[in-house]
Amino acid sequence: MGRFKNSRLARMSSGHYCLIRDLGLVKGGKGLRHHEVIIDFSWRGLLKLALSAGAGVLRRRASVRIETAE
Repeated sequence: MGRFKNSRLARMSSGHYCLIRDLGLVKGGKGLRHHEVIIDFSWRGLLKLALSAGAGVLRRRASVRIETAE
Protein backbone atom coordinates (compact mmCIF):
# COMPACT_ATOMS: atom_id res chain seq x y z
CA MET A 1 0.00 0.00 0.00
CA GLY A 2 2.90 2.36 -0.65
CA ARG A 3 0.86 4.34 -3.14
CA PHE A 4 -1.69 5.42 -0.52
CA LYS A 5 0.74 6.06 2.32
CA ASN A 6 0.38 9.54 3.90
CA SER A 7 -2.73 10.30 1.86
CA ARG A 8 -6.11 11.70 2.83
CA LEU A 9 -9.54 12.41 1.39
CA ALA A 10 -10.08 16.10 0.60
CA ARG A 11 -12.87 18.17 -0.89
CA MET A 12 -11.56 20.40 -3.66
CA SER A 13 -12.76 23.96 -4.32
CA SER A 14 -14.80 22.72 -7.31
CA GLY A 15 -16.81 20.45 -4.99
CA HIS A 16 -15.49 17.03 -5.97
CA TYR A 17 -13.48 14.75 -3.73
CA CYS A 18 -9.91 13.54 -4.24
CA LEU A 19 -7.47 11.28 -2.48
CA ILE A 20 -4.40 13.50 -2.11
CA ARG A 21 -0.84 13.16 -0.81
CA ASP A 22 0.67 16.19 0.92
CA LEU A 23 4.01 17.27 -0.60
CA GLY A 24 4.86 20.01 1.88
CA LEU A 25 4.96 23.78 1.88
CA VAL A 26 5.06 25.91 -1.27
CA LYS A 27 8.22 28.02 -1.35
CA GLY A 28 7.26 31.63 -0.55
CA GLY A 29 3.59 30.64 -0.30
CA LYS A 30 2.91 31.98 3.23
CA GLY A 31 1.68 28.66 4.59
CA LEU A 32 0.20 27.24 1.37
CA ARG A 33 0.71 23.52 0.90
CA HIS A 34 1.33 21.61 -2.32
CA HIS A 35 -0.41 18.26 -2.97
CA GLU A 36 -0.50 15.45 -5.51
CA VAL A 37 -3.87 14.05 -6.59
CA ILE A 38 -3.76 10.26 -6.40
CA ILE A 39 -7.40 9.45 -7.27
CA ASP A 40 -10.01 11.95 -8.43
CA PHE A 41 -13.52 10.88 -7.36
CA SER A 42 -15.38 12.64 -10.17
CA TRP A 43 -16.84 11.08 -13.32
CA ARG A 44 -13.86 12.27 -15.36
CA GLY A 45 -11.33 11.07 -12.78
CA LEU A 46 -12.92 7.64 -12.43
CA LEU A 47 -13.02 7.27 -16.23
CA LYS A 48 -9.30 8.12 -16.43
CA LEU A 49 -8.56 5.57 -13.69
CA ALA A 50 -10.53 2.84 -15.51
CA LEU A 51 -8.85 3.61 -18.86
CA SER A 52 -5.36 3.59 -17.37
CA ALA A 53 -6.05 0.28 -15.59
CA GLY A 54 -7.44 -1.22 -18.81
CA ALA A 55 -4.43 -0.02 -20.81
CA GLY A 56 -2.09 -1.64 -18.29
CA VAL A 57 -3.89 -4.97 -18.60
CA LEU A 58 -3.77 -4.80 -22.41
CA ARG A 59 -0.04 -3.97 -22.35
CA ARG A 60 0.68 -6.98 -20.13
CA ARG A 61 -1.38 -9.26 -22.39
CA ALA A 62 0.42 -8.00 -25.51
CA SER A 63 3.84 -8.66 -23.99
CA VAL A 64 2.81 -12.20 -23.05
CA ARG A 65 1.57 -12.88 -26.60
CA ILE A 66 4.83 -11.58 -28.10
CA GLU A 67 6.93 -13.77 -25.78
CA THR A 68 4.88 -16.91 -26.51
CA ALA A 69 4.95 -16.30 -30.29
CA GLU A 70 8.75 -16.48 -30.43
